[in-house]
This record gives sequence, structure tokens and C-alpha cells, in this order.
Amino acid sequence: MTNQTMIQETAAVRERAQQAFRNHLKHLSGGDIKAWVELWEENGVLEFPYGPAGFPDRKEGKAELYDYMQNFPKHFEVAFTDLVFHLTVDPELVVAEFKSVGKHRETGNPYNQTYISVVETKDGLITRYRDFWNPLVAMESIG
Repeated sequence: MTNQTMIQETAAVRERAQQAFRNHLKHLSGGDIKAWVELWEENGVLEFPYGPAGFPDRKEGKAELYDYMQNFPKHFEVAFTDLVFHLTVDPELVVAEFKSVGKHRETGNPYNQTYISVVETKDGLITRYRDFWNPLVAMESIG
């Protein structure tokens, strides 16, 4: 295998991982939680290292992920903006910074959040997603 071939293969793997992340944002903002769950490996893990007390710190597997996220579109109207990917040595690892602009549907309060996400993928599917966000913004939005 030539260096050029290795570079092209690495770029293709990185693009597939980043596209999975873009699709994650698209499906969440569009309210398509069934399509969102299909982006995950069967035993994928979603972690919230900064979740407040009483908030889950981890969800595992497609069924748990769906149960947890199915009501997101009923509660939040969001658009994701300012997406920036940071290159990593591992092309299947996505490190992204982005923002959400939106509101809580019931309270009308703004939900303008800043995120940093560290996402591990395998063959274009999400295997582990660590979601770093400000819980105070969510709490203020909910009221």
C-alpha cells in the first residue's frame, strides 16, 4: 500500500465519522429520533460527564438511547450552528465544537447552548459519545 493510498483511506474514514456526526445534528434538530438511533452501534454509549444531580450520566444501547431521546423534539426546538471539527490522530474519533440556538417548547425560554463532543465511531456508526454541555442552560430553559 502506498502512502497516497493510506492517506486517501484515512481521509475517507474521517469523512465517514464526521458525516455520522453531522447526521446526528441533522436528525436531532429535525426531530427524527428513529433515524438518530440508527446512527448508533447496537451497544453504543452516550455519556454526560457534566450532567446535574438527578440527571442520568450514561445511556447504553439503542433501546435505552431511543427511550431517553424520544421526547427531545417535543420539548426542544433547536438549530445547531458553528460546527468545527478538530483533527485527531484516530480518523474514527470526532472532536467537535458547536452551538445550539433554540427554545424550550413549553416555557418558551431560550435554549442556546455551547457543546464540545468527543465521539468514537466504528465503520461510520457511533460507539461512544461524550457530551460536554452546560446543564445550567438546560435548567434555565426548562424553568
